Amino acid sequence: MKGSQVTIKDIAKALGVSASTVSRALKDHPDISPETKKAVTELAEKLNYQPNSIALSLRQKKSNTIGVIIPELVHFFFSTVINGIEDVAYAAGYSVIVSQSNESYEREVVDTKALFNNRVDGILASVSRETKNYDHFQSLVNRGIPMVFYDRICSAVNCSQVIIDDFDAGYQSTKHLIDQGYKRIAHISGPLSLLLSAQRLEGYKKALEDHGLPVVEELIVEETESKDERVAKELTNKLLDLPTPPDAIFANNDVAALGAMLVIKERGLKIPDNIGVVGFSNWRFTSLTEPALTTIDQPGFQMGQEAARLLIKEIEAKEDEVIEPETVVLKTSLIVRKSSVRN
Repeated sequence: MKGSQVTIKDIAKALGVSASTVSRALKDHPDISPETKKAVTELAEKLNYQPNSIALSLRQKKSNTIGVIIPELVHFFFSTVINGIEDVAYAAGYSVIVSQSNESYEREVVDTKALFNNRVDGILASVSRETKNYDHFQSLVNRGIPMVFYDRICSAVNCSQVIIDDFDAGYQSTKHLIDQGYKRIAHISGPLSLLLSAQRLEGYKKALEDHGLPVVEELIVEETESKDERVAKELTNKLLDLPTPPDAIFANNDVAALGAMLVIKERGLKIPDNIGVVGFSNWRFTSLTEPALTTIDQPGFQMGQEAARLLIKEIEAKEDEVIEPETVVLKTSLIVRKSSVRN
């Protein structure tokens, strides 16, 4: 018998007992004698018996599997989030299925349906850049599927969420540039359909206002397309072509900051003497650029841990227990490097 094909009936036949006896022995039922339990477990191990996980999940109404929807696996921040999710999930006895929307709304909808059809116990989701309609998420909640949003959330669906303080991160990034003496600070924002991008923009504006600097709309450009330094380069050229160009740039992500730095150098300008640059996320390459890039460090691993804890708490709640949605807000830290520090 091949291990993957061994059934309870096979074990029962080999031992000359009933299938129900084998089933109860494997569950350590008190009605089964220690001798029979020992014989069953030893033979099960010898034959590499594995319980039918699908049948087991149907009986228990649980699959002990968590689904994760992630915008981009290539993103260093999101990879650390997955590590945090797996750290908590595996310790609690759950496996993890990861689906990548690749920043596509249509792919995201397909992912939610696929995870539901795979009978996951709950879903952790971070919405794509394209997503403006959240009916697919609401449909899952209506069907009783526990959900937790992380990083990129949607306020339209009443679920727990784990986020960073994007407003404060935008504020601190801009304040740092102001403290270095920059006065005409541009912002390359992410798509403003994402709440986090809007919050970072608001933090940027508030920092300018608090320090007596005007909010100049022509210095705010939106990166609506996929995260690519090519797009950021086009936006940076647009900013530098202004009659009065910026003397600093706060970018919504590190890839955009890299694109900005490349254009600045191509134009013969010096960083940070002529233009200061600050990024967001602390990708690994940020310490290797020339000059090294000042950026916001996001606690991705901690975010994944918190999101998984919230989801498992909801999954394992008793039927009559009401779990109120929670919002966990994590703090960020500004990592100051040479791209923004004037001598």
